[in-house]
Amino acid sequence: MQVTQTLDEGLKREFKIVVPAQDLDARLNERLTSLKDRVNINGFRKGKVPLAHLKKLYGKSVMAEVVEQAVADANRKIVDDNGLKLAMQPKVNFPEDKDEVEGVLSGKSDLSLGVELEVLPTFEVKDVSEIKLEKLVADVDDAEVDEAVERIAKQNQSFTPKAEGGAAADGDRVTIDFVGTIDGEAFEGGSATDQPLTLGSNTFIPGFEEQLVGVKVGDETVVKVTFPESYGAAHLAGKAAEFAVTVKGIEAPGALSIDDELAKGMGFEDVAGLKDAVRNQISTEYARVSRQRVKRELLDALDGQYDFALPPTLVEQEFENVWRQVEQDLARSGRTFADEETTEDDAKAEYRKIAERRVRLGLVLAEIGETHEVKVTDDEVTRALVERARQFPGQEQQVWDFYRQRPEALAELRAPIFEDKVVDLVLEKASVSERKVGKDELLAEPDADETKTDARSA
Repeated sequence: MQVTQTLDEGLKREFKIVVPAQDLDARLNERLTSLKDRVNINGFRKGKVPLAHLKKLYGKSVMAEVVEQAVADANRKIVDDNGLKLAMQPKVNFPEDKDEVEGVLSGKSDLSLGVELEVLPTFEVKDVSEIKLEKLVADVDDAEVDEAVERIAKQNQSFTPKAEGGAAADGDRVTIDFVGTIDGEAFEGGSATDQPLTLGSNTFIPGFEEQLVGVKVGDETVVKVTFPESYGAAHLAGKAAEFAVTVKGIEAPGALSIDDELAKGMGFEDVAGLKDAVRNQISTEYARVSRQRVKRELLDALDGQYDFALPPTLVEQEFENVWRQVEQDLARSGRTFADEETTEDDAKAEYRKIAERRVRLGLVLAEIGETHEVKVTDDEVTRALVERARQFPGQEQQVWDFYRQRPEALAELRAPIFEDKVVDLVLEKASVSERKVGKDELLAEPDADETKTDARSA
């Protein structure tokens, strides 16, 4: 086998491989010889079939397997001899001429093919202890706990029908049928029957609930509202609509009770136990947001530390994944690039930069993890698989089998575990200072661009 490098440009490598016909023939004979004891051919005893006859019957099909193995051996040789780390599977360019292919399969011609590779960039892992980060943390105060418990009490509040002729007041729960129209035409999602609605809950379009204050059972009324400009469905945003409403029931809320009975109904011994659980839940959520924010800051810092050439195919694959999601989101919301105050070309340029960042960060985290020997255990993957299966009640076994039968699917579970472990390692070694903030600052929405630049899926 002759291997000759024909291109060394950036992260691209190309090689020419020539496997002499006599080498292929020797491999073919070896395979056919091992086949003799396993085939039954009329007129011959098992194991006594002449090699020439086997070659006549199975030569081309077995030669195809020989060629496949020769290509795999050549790729392995290229990687091992040159110490390469591949960014993607090698692209093998077989001969296009049919006569040449026929000559190879018949054992008369040498196998000559080309192999295109993209390799991972080499770079030095920087000292992560030099990274300085600020971690926002927030305490859970008693007022937040009390507010959360009050919301729980309202969710469990009892309602009783109002006396006949009673008018709906703020805080009452009404049951309504409605049909929404825009310019006289009904629109998708604008109708419902037996819809419960607590007046003052602000769950419907602004202005809708206020117009139902004072209605009585049996009333038919028209509610006029305008969809907010920021409404999720672009085809409705900013448009005036009318809802023909029929009032079918009105219920008044019972007393709001925050006591041990409420707590016991939620599975706790008393109110103190309920409040402790609520406090822990809020604290856990704050910790999650705090980590998410400092992780984003860490990724920004790492992105600023490294600048190296990226494998073009990896970037293209990541961009295609990102762009596919962008198009699906636009289609789902009914919005266009013009609605987003951009053009398709400008959006593609923006998201290509995001794809490049993701690939770069993915390579950096992978190299840091390898340098510090970060490992993902089988138990960790199994726990992630169990958690994934729990997300599909009634289909747990199918989910389990799907992942267990597909190594590439399991790799998708392993990747975020690895990333989080590397992030934890860097956070331990970096200089991280904590700053106490209020919940509003901690929970403030990040800039839209920040949410697009996570390393995951790189």
